[in-house]
Amino acid sequence: MELGMIGLGRMGANMTRRLIAAGHRIVVYDRDKAAVAAMAGEGATGAESLSNVAAKLSVPRAIWIMVPSGDPVDETMKSLSTSLQKGDILIDGGNSNFHDSVRRAASARQLGFEFLDVGTSGGIWGLKEGYSLMIGGTSGAVERLRPIFESLAPAPNRGWAHVGPSGAGHYAKMVHNGIEYGMMQSFAEGFALLEKKKEFGFDLAKVAETWRHGSVVRSWLLDLTADALRENPTLHGIGPQVADSGEGRWMVAEAIDSNVPCPVITISLLERIQSRISDSFGNKMLAIMRNKFGGHAVQKS
Repeated sequence: MELGMIGLGRMGANMTRRLIAAGHRIVVYDRDKAAVAAMAGEGATGAESLSNVAAKLSVPRAIWIMVPSGDPVDETMKSLSTSLQKGDILIDGGNSNFHDSVRRAASARQLGFEFLDVGTSGGIWGLKEGYSLMIGGTSGAVERLRPIFESLAPAPNRGWAHVGPSGAGHYAKMVHNGIEYGMMQSFAEGFALLEKKKEFGFDLAKVAETWRHGSVVRSWLLDLTADALRENPTLHGIGPQVADSGEGRWMVAEAIDSNVPCPVITISLLERIQSRISDSFGNKMLAIMRNKFGGHAVQKS
């Protein structure tokens, strides 16, 4: 199957690699010409512009956008709209606000083409492990792109789902990331308490490794935490400042608007904000976990 991929950051590039490996023809574009050339060297078809992506795809076309949320998505859609026609599909696989996705889907329908919002999880490990895909939009468009979703997911029959109408994909991803905040905060606080109990001399990497097998808290996040502690048991050189990329804030706001209490996730968000003005082992744990699963930069102490 053919697909256009716009945006060759780490995730966009790795998704392209996974699709090429599965036998799909991928036309790529990025403002960074070197990134396009690199992907062309790995089997993609390079494009010189957004309109050139559309020109190099067979009708009906499908184009996946992997650019930062907000204005960049709107600007990309606007630039592409003059090159698209009825039956084409645009996919936003970034971390967009679901309100924006609902609006963009309505705009796309008015212009005669389809829009899918795809919450994409997998971070820097997606190339090897596959991506978790939460898809919002019409069932017809989702079914047409089934081969793409099956190739990106961990397996054709798991790890991806059509979760609802337009906006539902990014809504599910927003909630997913909020849950992630809470899980990370719990691990960070637990290991901070272990680290504080100096008289027991806990080997934190050993504890994490023990929990990985048979424990009810075993998880991929714990696997990555164990790796981090083996590599740097004291988290030497890791700054305690923990960034947030927006989804947690959106979820807390949505929880308030919906009158659904989400105290753990709310406190987790506030702890990240607090981390920028305080120093603690727990916050260093949060920072290193984000780096492990998503490749997010850590500040050095």
